[in-house]
Amino acid sequence: MVIGQHSLSPNDERRMSVVYVLDDDERMRLALRNLLRSAGLHVETFASSREFLAFPKLDAPSCLILDIRLRGESGLAFQHEMTRSGLRMPVLFMTGFGDIEMSVTAMKAGALDFFPKPFRDQDMLDAVTAALARDGQRLASEHALAALRSTYELLTPREKEVMAFVVSGLMNKQIAAQMNLSEITVKIHRGQLMKKMAARSVPDLVRKAEALGVEPYRASAP
Repeated sequence: MVIGQHSLSPNDERRMSVVYVLDDDERMRLALRNLLRSAGLHVETFASSREFLAFPKLDAPSCLILDIRLRGESGLAFQHEMTRSGLRMPVLFMTGFGDIEMSVTAMKAGALDFFPKPFRDQDMLDAVTAALARDGQRLASEHALAALRSTYELLTPREKEVMAFVVSGLMNKQIAAQMNLSEITVKIHRGQLMKKMAARSVPDLVRKAEALGVEPYRASAP
């Protein structure tokens, strides 16, 4: 991960990561907090889903360790609520009452892992490490796409129009004919948009256009 111009070491990234623990059993919350902190992780614990939802989330690799049976509510139901609300961090379920059917339901709904209590400390640490790595990749992709969108918005309307023609595979002369411009004018716009989009080649520009959802120009049927 890179912030500004400074690259972070793996240890720095680990310190920035956040593990959320949601369990109505205070002893389990304390045990998990101590275990995860011993591994150098930042931990936040909650006794209810309301507390967890109200807590401001950091823009950092995160995961949630969630008890499947909370007091007065279902962990599985809360997992669905998280999905609906756009909270996309990986979920690791744990339970003292789990069965195969419950595990399958949780995994189908997107849970990353499922731990019957008691579990081995190392198994939980390994699962948390994998979950944080996955969420780090997701955040990096989202940040890259957001930066690409910001760059695209710097293009002028004419440059965006030319871009749609370029990614469709048309040459400058063809684009000029379609837009009723001179070929030199198209060349200037094309050069500017390639520079602004930091596109090394047309295939690179095509990949960026696809990520942005920019539709290539398609000639209408005669």
